[in-house]
Amino acid sequence: MIRHALIFWSAVALAIVGLITGILGSGIISLRNLLFPVLLLAVVFYAYKIAPARSARSTSSSGSKTQVKPSQKTMAKVAGKRKGQATSGKRKSYPFQVIEGSKGKNDENLPKYH
Repeated sequence: MIRHALIFWSAVALAIVGLITGILGSGIISLRNLLFPVLLLAVVFYAYKIAPARSARSTSSSGSKTQVKPSQKTMAKVAGKRKGQATSGKRKSYPFQVIEGSKGKNDENLPKYH
């Protein structure tokens, strides 16, 4: 974060030095050359700050008017989850189970400590 601030303030300092040098070199007429960049920055600032806030307000007000009705399957799933949460104790029941292997275990070859 400090690095970004350092780069930003270095660019601002260089811009100020360039502005002062331009004014001292050719006078007030050099300010006319800054008209386009200043207008461009104003448009970018407007688009970045003000326009998204306006569109967010318009979508939030229209979004509250429409309601989505969940399907019967969704309601059944939600009801099933609520029942499962209420009836379960400290342990959760997972849909997994251990499948024993068909090769059998050979305990003689296993070390006692790993």
